[in-house]
Amino acid sequence: MSDFTGKSHSGTEAIAFGARALNSELFRELFREGMALVEETASYLDGDGRIESRNLSRAATLSYSTESMRLTTRLMQIASWLLMQRAVNEGEMSPEQARSEKNKVRLDFQPPVMSGPLWSELPEALRSIIERTDRLHGRIVHMDKAIYTAAEPAANLVARDLDRLASAFGARRIDN
Repeated sequence: MSDFTGKSHSGTEAIAFGARALNSELFRELFREGMALVEETASYLDGDGRIESRNLSRAATLSYSTESMRLTTRLMQIASWLLMQRAVNEGEMSPEQARSEKNKVRLDFQPPVMSGPLWSELPEALRSIIERTDRLHGRIVHMDKAIYTAAEPAANLVARDLDRLASAFGARRIDN
């Protein structure tokens, strides 16, 4: 078994997937894309989006406000995750610190509803940003699971699952 850093607990050397993933070109591209999307969104919402929202129906204006707030929240969480992972990659934060801080970053939010009459009334630029943010979020969640699930020793994963099962059935798990 290994920890986040790839140190083996059984005497054999494990592959440090987390470190490899964070040092990869895939992560660097994800980081560039995420931060560019944050900048593009801020620019749009402060500029063209503000102008476009003035021409919407009352219901669509409410939808625009709601979706732009959700979008901003999602992008800030994504940016926080990306910056934290980059800090680990650059040695500014230890993997253990990142694991501890990771609980403050929420990647488990509801996906946007990208259909219906109000969706089609939203400006095309906003819909495009929301769709791209949703795809980026999916990729980040996938990488997050690969990094942090791979970092947990298998015994901890089994114990966690057994605890969940016991809790679901109202039982108490007894270790041998």
